[in-house]
Amino acid sequence: MNEGEPGRRVVDGRFELESRLGGGGMGTVWRAQDLLLHRYVAVKEVRPPDIDLAEYDPDAAELLRQRVLREARALARVEHPNVVTIHHIVDEGVGTYPWLVMELVQGGSLADRLARGPMAPAEAAQLGRGVLDALDAAHAAGVQHRDVKPANVLLRTDGRPVLTDFGIAAIRDATALTATGSIIGTPDYMAPERVTGQSGGPAADLWSLAMMLYVAVEGYHPLQRGTTLATLAAVLQEDVPPPVRAGSLTPVLSCVLVRDPEARADAETVGRMLDAAAAQPEDRRPETTSYRLAPPAPPSLPPTDGMQTASRRRRPAKRNRGVAVASSVVGVLLIGTLAWKVLPDGNDKKDTSASAGATGQTQQQSTPTASASQSSAAVKTQDLLTPSGIRTAIKAFKEKTGSDRFADFSVYPGYVIADVMVKGSQTRYVSYTYRSGTGFDEGFDSKSTVTDGNEPVKLDDFNWDAVPALLKRANKDLKVKDPTSRYLLLRPPSTNGGVTPAGMAIYLSDDYGSGGFLEASTQGTVTRVVPADD
Repeated sequence: MNEGEPGRRVVDGRFELESRLGGGGMGTVWRAQDLLLHRYVAVKEVRPPDIDLAEYDPDAAELLRQRVLREARALARVEHPNVVTIHHIVDEGVGTYPWLVMELVQGGSLADRLARGPMAPAEAAQLGRGVLDALDAAHAAGVQHRDVKPANVLLRTDGRPVLTDFGIAAIRDATALTATGSIIGTPDYMAPERVTGQSGGPAADLWSLAMMLYVAVEGYHPLQRGTTLATLAAVLQEDVPPPVRAGSLTPVLSCVLVRDPEARADAETVGRMLDAAAAQPEDRRPETTSYRLAPPAPPSLPPTDGMQTASRRRRPAKRNRGVAVASSVVGVLLIGTLAWKVLPDGNDKKDTSASAGATGQTQQQSTPTASASQSSAAVKTQDLLTPSGIRTAIKAFKEKTGSDRFADFSVYPGYVIADVMVKGSQTRYVSYTYRSGTGFDEGFDSKSTVTDGNEPVKLDDFNWDAVPALLKRANKDLKVKDPTSRYLLLRPPSTNGGVTPAGMAIYLSDDYGSGGFLEASTQGTVTRVVPADD
């Protein structure tokens, strides 16, 4: 690294970094100018999620460096129009991490495209075929991707997909467990066998591809939950609900999104099915102005006598049995010392607090505590989905952690879940659950890193006094006749596909999975309203 023009950094004396394109736990991507060939390129600064890895575990850091170099060299031999081209590797030796110089794809990502609305099945099938071709080429070279997701599919200006972040994703196997016990990877698109700690194979990449296509046509992720742990548990325990808008793409999703990798269709079969789906007459495209996104399900929490579980997400009835992470979940060796949360017992009840008015009056309820003497006593609780309740929770998180920066913040009437940044870190956070009346759920905190493009935020500048008015408007405009669940989610600022400012969102849903949401700025100005389906 050396200096070029004032304020500019130059890598390897040749690549002048101009602007940041994105970044996250695995590094930062820059738009750069190749000063020798006079062209623009993308330069990725590869680094582990734990920036202190080289200091406390130099052997692991060197292993990571060697793994990146090996995977990058293997990928450089893959010549395919749907695979991002690696032009150059900058390696400064032991104690450093490599820089990868790649072609600059300027059409945005699939994540950017889906932010504008879901895709028609034929369109998604055509895109999926291009990504499958990229995976086939890489698998033939002995390279697995391990992190197929919308953010890693770039689009050329003519719409053709280009799969990126090969090899970089592969280092996750070498650093599956950091000293902090953090999860490395993207749980939403991770195949079940990889969640259980197995290395997986090409079939695991096919699962990720199929899940990405499901999201592309349905408009929501069927297994995404409010916390990383709950999402991982859903991947391991819950069936993927049958798609309703996939049209000609339905057979592909049905034969790939099965837990047993041996039972999944192989790449050749998937290719034929994608070709057939893409050749079908254009399925009716969902209208993005009226398409309803199913609100995310409240996270799975350890049940307590005083807390009613929130309503289920829209999906077929299934076994939602309670588990304490045993048998099939033994694979949590992937995350070492990570403490798993117990899933609810399946007897979902109405969240009676959800029907309370938007003013959120203080109420009495009986909540057990850790001590036997307290368990039989009534504990005065506060509706946390109120300005005072939110401020009480924020204060509690600050006092517990010493940090005032949050990667996520989810508020329910009886509890709040927050991803609080580790003090002094830009990427690491710890998830905590705070309950009204009883405080923090001890033993159920978990650790991870922020995802690419998302930025931590301070909550002091939010206008929490606007929450009652937002709830009132949600009750009126979201058209959820008998809401049994209501909650507020933080919208953290993001650099994916441009700069998205911080904000918040109010969700309402009923026992049938029908729900809607509204989004607002940090000051409470409503920016988007998506009512429930009739």
